[in-house]
Amino acid sequence: MKLLEERISKDGVVKKGNVLKVDSFLNHQLDIKLYNEMGKEFKRLFADKNITKILTIEASGIGIAAITAQYFDVPVVFAKKSQSINLDGSTYNTKIQSFTHNRVYDVIVSKKYLSSDDHVLIIDDFLANGCAVNGLIEIIESSGASIEGIGIAIEKGFQDGGKSLRERGYQVESLAIVESMNDETGEIIFRH
Repeated sequence: MKLLEERISKDGVVKKGNVLKVDSFLNHQLDIKLYNEMGKEFKRLFADKNITKILTIEASGIGIAAITAQYFDVPVVFAKKSQSINLDGSTYNTKIQSFTHNRVYDVIVSKKYLSSDDHVLIIDDFLANGCAVNGLIEIIESSGASIEGIGIAIEKGFQDGGKSLRERGYQVESLAIVESMNDETGEIIFRH
């Protein structure tokens, strides 16, 4: 998606350790016009799928998932990274290693909001090693729901997450795939 690539090139900051900082428009301050275009693009890419739910993980995926859900006219379920008193009843649980935060989260989804009748589109802001998406896949599989596809705003194509998911047969659609980035020059190369 050219619009997203242009915005990453303009406002993204490459930091040491393969970190791409896009908090001015994607995952801290949200550019809703850009989100709207991303939601339209996800709808176009997955238009032939029978989506009944969108699943993401808190917190950065929620905004993109919510905007995208408008185009599918379905609810968004987000996996919580901690138990809360609001979560009552049975839950699906898994552990997810966060690339950005370098920690493991216990991730939880209430069984009330995901069932074997659901056809799920996973939406997230980043795909690096695939830990978050693999955790969401584990939750979906536990529920018996069908995985219809995986929509990612920014994929780090030089890491193995996207390649591994595609090799396993999932339809992964990333709006921008970063082929390489240089923390000394700030240069970002996209895959086309």
